[in-house]
Amino acid sequence: MRRNKQLVCDEIADPVPGQGEVLVKTLACGICGSDLHAVHSFENMLELGARTGEKPKTDPARDIVFGHEFSAEILDHGPGTQKTFKAGTHVVSMPIAMKPEGYEAIGYSNSYPGGYSERMVLSEALLLEVPNGLSDVQAAMTEPFAVGEHAVAMSAAGPDTVHLVIGCGPVGLAVIAALKSRGLGPVIASDFSPARRAVAEKMGVDVIVDPAKESPHTRWSEYGVPRTSTERMAAMVTGKAGKKAVVFECVGVPGVINHIVESVPVGTQVIIVGVCMETDKIEPFLCISKQIDFRFVLGYSGEEFAATLGKIADGTIDVLPAITDEVGLDGVAAAFKALGDPEQQCKVVVRPEITA
Repeated sequence: MRRNKQLVCDEIADPVPGQGEVLVKTLACGICGSDLHAVHSFENMLELGARTGEKPKTDPARDIVFGHEFSAEILDHGPGTQKTFKAGTHVVSMPIAMKPEGYEAIGYSNSYPGGYSERMVLSEALLLEVPNGLSDVQAAMTEPFAVGEHAVAMSAAGPDTVHLVIGCGPVGLAVIAALKSRGLGPVIASDFSPARRAVAEKMGVDVIVDPAKESPHTRWSEYGVPRTSTERMAAMVTGKAGKKAVVFECVGVPGVINHIVESVPVGTQVIIVGVCMETDKIEPFLCISKQIDFRFVLGYSGEEFAATLGKIADGTIDVLPAITDEVGLDGVAAAFKALGDPEQQCKVVVRPEITA
């Protein structure tokens, strides 16, 4: 749990399921990059959220049990439940607790502990049964890979587009998986980390680029994407408008967006998936001159979440290359530190049953 801006392993009382809720045992839970930020910057996250009009529901001075990428086993049913799934059923759920007065974000709540715990309470209405044969760890990847599913669904990606993914961390890998699951290509990916480039290759990316040696923006013409307005007009004269570029920004570091703006072809769509929590700047003249289409995306819909589980279950998406380690509850703090180095870890999964 987060306590005084640090991660500590401690005991709390078992949560009690309320109306329409079930008590579950955590089986596996991925560590998300948002959690890495939240340890030291949760107060800033709440402040930024308040500026969007969302009234904070969490007191950062109180204990918070993180973990929102989970799979679980049903232990008991609370009052008013339909008992759609019996005890012992393995399930996943969007990390939301539905309440009459609104919702709580599981893993960022004082009332609903997340998956870095042995027990959780989930809303029965949001449960999805894990298909037979799918491991607990694979099922837990439904949430992070649904982020990529949503990003691609919100984009203009199709048979007439060329796709560039900037950043091959878990978010970038989820985008790559969503693109490849649709049979789209070519998919180009760029990352400074050799380890993450290697994982991206295992995820099926078509072209991998080390930006320290080569800009990923040098190859647009090879794939039929006119770089300038003049080139596009010339292509249109011949009756061939050419393909368009769709770039997914999956880094979330100041300066990346403007660098993309400077580098991409005219008419590019830029999907911002990476979460930058600092003030950034762009040069609007460049965006206007290139007629760049920006779209910022977050989360996923219930349908996208369920579709992602289905794709993982039928093998359309292989999540295993992204998983680099598994730890027990007493290993979470050390895993957070290791995840700060992309050469050490990519996606670490917490399994409460693992003991030192």
